[in-house]
Amino acid sequence: MKKKLFGTDGVRGVANIPPITTETAMQLGRAAAYIFRDGNRRHRIVIGKDTRLSGYMLENALAAGVCSMGVDVLLVGPLPTPGIAFITASMRADAGVVISASHNPYQDNGIKFFSGNGFKLPDELELKMEDLIYSGKIDSLRPVASEVGKAFRIDDAVGRYIVFLKNSFPRDLDLKGLKIVLDCANGAAYKVAPAVLEELGAEVIPLGVTPNGTNINAGCGSLHPEVISEAVKTHRAHLGMALDGDADRVIFTDEFGKEVDGDHIMAICATTMLQEKRLAHNTLVATVMSNLGLDIAVKKAGGKVVKTDVGDRYVVEEMRKGGYTLGGEQSGHLIFLNHNTTGDGMVSALQVLAIMQRSGKPLSELAEVMVSLPQVLVNVRVAERREIEDIPEVRKAIDHARKALGETGRVLIRYSGTEPLLRIMLEGQDKYQITELAHQIAEEIDRHLGEKKVK
Repeated sequence: MKKKLFGTDGVRGVANIPPITTETAMQLGRAAAYIFRDGNRRHRIVIGKDTRLSGYMLENALAAGVCSMGVDVLLVGPLPTPGIAFITASMRADAGVVISASHNPYQDNGIKFFSGNGFKLPDELELKMEDLIYSGKIDSLRPVASEVGKAFRIDDAVGRYIVFLKNSFPRDLDLKGLKIVLDCANGAAYKVAPAVLEELGAEVIPLGVTPNGTNINAGCGSLHPEVISEAVKTHRAHLGMALDGDADRVIFTDEFGKEVDGDHIMAICATTMLQEKRLAHNTLVATVMSNLGLDIAVKKAGGKVVKTDVGDRYVVEEMRKGGYTLGGEQSGHLIFLNHNTTGDGMVSALQVLAIMQRSGKPLSELAEVMVSLPQVLVNVRVAERREIEDIPEVRKAIDHARKALGETGRVLIRYSGTEPLLRIMLEGQDKYQITELAHQIAEEIDRHLGEKKVK
């Protein structure tokens, strides 16, 4: 069955336009409550959000839907996505809901679910929720009187999550002597992240910590590493860190303002863990978008890289299946399963900071463990999604690129799971060559599928 509502990371779209409406949110709340009820006891579902203006209406609609099915709601307010996963598991709730569109602009929003163990839902449960909504199977189920659910606000959720994050950092270390530029993207970590770093002893230069409902990810955060790059140079800081809107990913810049992306972070952590014999099965899990330089670095250190489709849920599924403990994406979405059940920007950051403090090496030196092959990513905004193989001209352009690169490079074409974009990624020895080939493919795709906006 093909999913109608759910994409690669929950339900996503422009707020107040289907499917991100209060009506759909209420139905999702009702479906989730029905699925996660497994007995006659009182059941509880955690609901949290980022700082978007539309979070208020969706939060209330979801809570109403859950309560209408006889399940209680625990409201935690603005909190990072990984914080909501942690609270869900810590409080032994039956499920968790996150209202966030991650790195997207403020007018977008999304709804994603965690099961009681803090992991994102598998495809089969998302399909079951869709079936319950579209079939009307639960429309007539209406608990009454004392069976109706009620909502509680968890006022100390931020404090609980701060303690959890600090416990992921080695107890024999601190961050004294480090000056850190921190960009919270005016998002969900605006309170949590500065507090954690300061309590561990760092001097923090905070950016993006004044959310107003419409400035989340606006010229700040992990999509704009140039902001922390300039601030690091201005303040002569030791490094910069940029989170995205829901703080499940992090991007660094070193002491010179040079970007250190998710692939380099994984290389630093994986090679260190290999040296210390802490990397489960000597294996790192990454996606097909990760640079081949990552494979080379990990292999040189005595490990291997297993690749998955794009999306943190697929990385986590592979990690759980194989018993692996470290995985992630080039975007800075890293999963340390020994600490949390999902990508956690602050947990990831603290692991890198611990390596810096223990080794005494600056981030620029640590990042030299990996050398990236030239890589180009071009996005084409599409008006419709069609099978690329069904368009001869596009297929011809792709075949030409693959033949030109031979065994020294690769071509990867995929639709975004969260936006109306077709992503074209080329990797090879010659930056000029792969750039030309990528734009040739993009022009053909734009001619047949696009809104005439190649960026």
